[in-house]
Amino acid sequence: MKIALVGASGFVGTRMMEKWLLEGSFEVVPVVRSYSSLAVMARFDLPWQVCNVMDPAALAKAFEGCDAVVHAAIGDPGQIERMAESIYRAAETARVRRLVVLSSASVHGQAPPPSTDETSPLHERHAMAYNTAKVRAERILNRLSASGSVEVSMLRPSVVYGPRSRWITDTARQLLDGSACLIRGGEAICNGIYVDNLIQAVELALTVPQAAGEVFLVGDAELVTWRAFYQCIADALGVGMESVRSIEPPTFARPLKERVGAITSLPVTQKLLPLIPSKLKRLTKVVLANWQETPAGNAWTLPSLATACVTTEELSLLQQCEWRLPMQKAQTVLGYQPGVPFNEAMRRSLAWLKFTGCPVPGII
Repeated sequence: MKIALVGASGFVGTRMMEKWLLEGSFEVVPVVRSYSSLAVMARFDLPWQVCNVMDPAALAKAFEGCDAVVHAAIGDPGQIERMAESIYRAAETARVRRLVVLSSASVHGQAPPPSTDETSPLHERHAMAYNTAKVRAERILNRLSASGSVEVSMLRPSVVYGPRSRWITDTARQLLDGSACLIRGGEAICNGIYVDNLIQAVELALTVPQAAGEVFLVGDAELVTWRAFYQCIADALGVGMESVRSIEPPTFARPLKERVGAITSLPVTQKLLPLIPSKLKRLTKVVLANWQETPAGNAWTLPSLATACVTTEELSLLQQCEWRLPMQKAQTVLGYQPGVPFNEAMRRSLAWLKFTGCPVPGII
């Protein structure tokens, strides 16, 4: 089977390309946005394609002769929505049989309510623009596939980790510099999936006939807390977990650019945009591009010698999750059974971290 892999230079795409090439599973056509993205894959003799993923005509040419397309590309919220339509239309023009899309469990939110599964209704009122963009992208693909010729299968992973993953590198860095923290001690559920397990799910979504038109939540076999995830990395680094502070969920203010973006993406706003003078729109873009939202400091407060605790809104929400996302549908329909257990997945991830030069005395 010949597969066009859109987003081949990303974390998941790079591993997918390596695995399929070395195992001989599929014939791979890597599709990237720029020549600089070819740096990692240049060691392989592959028929790579460089094109604008927002250009359906250029993409269709890259997809020629392929049996299926895997959409693993990332982008900002606006790009996520536009890519969905562009890639589908290109696949249809190229007469591709199936499109497998790496969506995200964040369509349900980072901390979804109990009982959430693939049948749970989606909404566009998420706190994070990324989540809403993923919902809209799924809806675009559902609309196009309802009347189109390309089968669509969507996977919803949550925290995808492994070698080259930010979940490994960022956690290790914060543990080493003392800025690591856990929301309420890290007792919430980490809905993680090792990258090779995700690729296994992709392979099934490509080949199982019943996957057409379906969406699947996928994850690792084990139930793992965020504290256990950090513990594995801390032990390998020789860092005591007592250095990881337990904090309450902080409040995050919405940046001006994100607030404006949310307003401009509304259907009613899109209808009004053509009525706004071009000069005013250009001026607004310049102002937003240069807007700095640096909080004012307190001149009466002395600098703290302690390392600041670091968390993000995404991580804070993830570390409040009390529901283990189910994957019974993937197991039943696809026959998905995660092939790499959590302990082995972390061993491989930390061995790679040591290979990069990070001090990991706990890994031989």
